[in-house]
Amino acid sequence: MRIGINTFLFTSPFTNESTRLFPKFKKWGFDSIELAVEDPSHIDPAHVKRELDKNGLVCGSVCACMGPDRDLRGNAQQQRTGLKYMMKVIDQMVVLDCPSLIGPVYSSVGRADAVPAKEYKQQWRTAATNLKALCKYAQERKKQVCLEPLNRFETDFINTCDQAINMVETVGSPALKIHLDTFHMNIEEKDQATAIRKAGKLLGHFHACGSDRGTPGNDHIDWVPIAKALKSIGYKGDVVIESFTTDVKVIAKAAAIWRRMEPTRDEIAVKGIKFLKKTLN
Repeated sequence: MRIGINTFLFTSPFTNESTRLFPKFKKWGFDSIELAVEDPSHIDPAHVKRELDKNGLVCGSVCACMGPDRDLRGNAQQQRTGLKYMMKVIDQMVVLDCPSLIGPVYSSVGRADAVPAKEYKQQWRTAATNLKALCKYAQERKKQVCLEPLNRFETDFINTCDQAINMVETVGSPALKIHLDTFHMNIEEKDQATAIRKAGKLLGHFHACGSDRGTPGNDHIDWVPIAKALKSIGYKGDVVIESFTTDVKVIAKAAAIWRRMEPTRDEIAVKGIKFLKKTLN
């Protein structure tokens, strides 16, 4: 398993200039970078790829940034905008030699409406139809889409591994996988290890986050069963630290980070990777 870092911990938006962070990430021991591409116009993927190569890093994943105007279960305009954005990102992934588009690809983050069952079913059909189109586009370019359940405060649509499996089965594309995150699972799953085993071969991506969005290992999550579950299903994908701090104001507000979780964000990365390498190996 490669250990990666999500760029949201250090910057928003990620631009060509943000590649200056790569030497630091490499020095700390990270294998891969998870790029948060808020708008495809923010980067020249060829430039980013050169900088990754220069520093002996890879782009293991691109994080889909699903704002209010990007929603595969929303109105017609939101659906078109969301699809167009993610297809552009997939085009950039080809240049970046990046295998996975990850995150809550089905809906805008923060949409939690608690709609009636009939409306929920209609939203499900709408999202599935759009995901079929997205996954077809990804499969043609030899990429995968990894769908992430979010906690109840960030979405009312897909909160659990079971729901994610149902969507994968509904879409029926080999390009659609599941992306699990320890922060969200800590809220929504009865048992994280059980959820990982349930995902099994469908698990395409994994976020290792502290229970408070801080440093993995400096929290109350029981990491040993998680590590055993990942090994038991033969998971070979990236394990990425996706933590947020008050230093990046836009993301802090979006992720409800109102206080400093750790002394510094560097500490999250440095202590986090040390803990994960010890625990997962």
